[in-house]
Amino acid sequence: MGKNLTSRAEDYSKWYNELVVKADLAENSGVRGCMVIKPYGFAIWEKMQAALDKMFKETGHENAYFPLFIPKSYLSKEASHVEGFAKECAVVTHYRLKNAEDGSGIVVDEDAKLEEELIVRPTSETIIWDTYRKWIQSYRDLPLKLNQWANVVRWEMRTRLFLRTAEFLWQEGHTAHATEKEAIEEAELILKVYADFVEQFMGVPVIKGVKTESERFAGAVETYCIEALMQDGKALQAGTSHFLGQNFAKAFDVKYATKEGGQEHVWATSWGVSTRLMGALIMTHSDDNGLVLPPNLAPIQVVIVPIYKGEEQLDALREKINPLVTALREKNISVKFDDRDTHKPGFKFNEYELKGVPVRLAMGKRDLENGTVELARRDTLEKTSVALEEVVEKVEGLLTEIQENIYNKAKSFQQENITEVNSYDEFKQVLEEKGGFISAFWDGTKETEEKVKQDTKATIRCIPIGVKQENGACMVTGKPANYRVLFAKAY
Repeated sequence: MGKNLTSRAEDYSKWYNELVVKADLAENSGVRGCMVIKPYGFAIWEKMQAALDKMFKETGHENAYFPLFIPKSYLSKEASHVEGFAKECAVVTHYRLKNAEDGSGIVVDEDAKLEEELIVRPTSETIIWDTYRKWIQSYRDLPLKLNQWANVVRWEMRTRLFLRTAEFLWQEGHTAHATEKEAIEEAELILKVYADFVEQFMGVPVIKGVKTESERFAGAVETYCIEALMQDGKALQAGTSHFLGQNFAKAFDVKYATKEGGQEHVWATSWGVSTRLMGALIMTHSDDNGLVLPPNLAPIQVVIVPIYKGEEQLDALREKINPLVTALREKNISVKFDDRDTHKPGFKFNEYELKGVPVRLAMGKRDLENGTVELARRDTLEKTSVALEEVVEKVEGLLTEIQENIYNKAKSFQQENITEVNSYDEFKQVLEEKGGFISAFWDGTKETEEKVKQDTKATIRCIPIGVKQENGACMVTGKPANYRVLFAKAY
């Protein structure tokens, strides 16, 4: 199984596209801009889902499901929200097909026009807030903290597997609170949940921050974000959490009776991460040999490949390997024993390296005689010989070590690629020659932000949270600036 991957240095974009397909994660479908997520790719997404779902439930959230279709009138109730999504909406106008009279095929039945067009959800704030109006009457009904796992459609013209597709999978949380303080605390809590998940499970270091007004979610008062840095020096927004104020509560007239007997509009948040995280996972860790998966999310953590000639040798190997498989599984380690006779060991080694399996064990005739196993780790490609009785303990420790190692490697890369600049010329030079995050003073105006975007295609990724702020002069205008922001070119 020749990998034949384009190298990252030669063409990073091509390397990524080839890797997604060759590692059996996903492929383009017959529908323009939509993808088929293959079983191996979906297994990674399922592990992400399970970990996040547990974290949401531990912080008091419940799952629900809301309709895929949203009446057009709902979307128009919150002005900035509809403006933000109008260009990306897929619209259902008819509900029936018929055979063409000339026999040329199936056509839309013009007599089956909907009274009101339906939008295929780009996000669910509007349909959910229309529902919350019926559910929330009193302070006793608050807080209401729901999440849904769903698909959404945003009609993208330029698509790329996982990173930007017309339809994608995600989770979206929607919460209602009695006070502004509670809602802000919720938005900040979810930002922490996202950062913890991405760092601890994906092994991807992130920077927490808030978006500028221009980059905020449509209809939000404040957007909190986590930003990750890919190996090509481009940023990727890995998750967002929005404080919506009372905008949607007012648009959909969601009020509650206070303890004192008055009527108040509720305060809201919404938040989400999507299958874009798969793109972040691939681009942060993988190399020219294929995927490098963090053990915490790898569908197969350990693969065992027997090297044999004839059934007799294979049976002897099975006698040693089967108890090993059982012992590893008892430690909650996912194991695959690949004893297929249709593929040679070299093919299998190549396949599992391409698919990023963290640990590979191989056992042949000599190992059988010596009571050893050859152990190869995917992150460093190092091989060692381990005594059979020590394998379980060794693998257990090694999975933790690999998880830490790939995070630390990515963290070092992130730190080495945050560059402070003080002039616009310096900014342009760093952007062109080095890339990564560029920390620079900004005067806080939309005009300056837009000028940088037009001149360089770089955007303000975030105003970092928890970073000591200092006063300075805007790198573009020289006007007073109260803090540094992070710029980068981004996916």
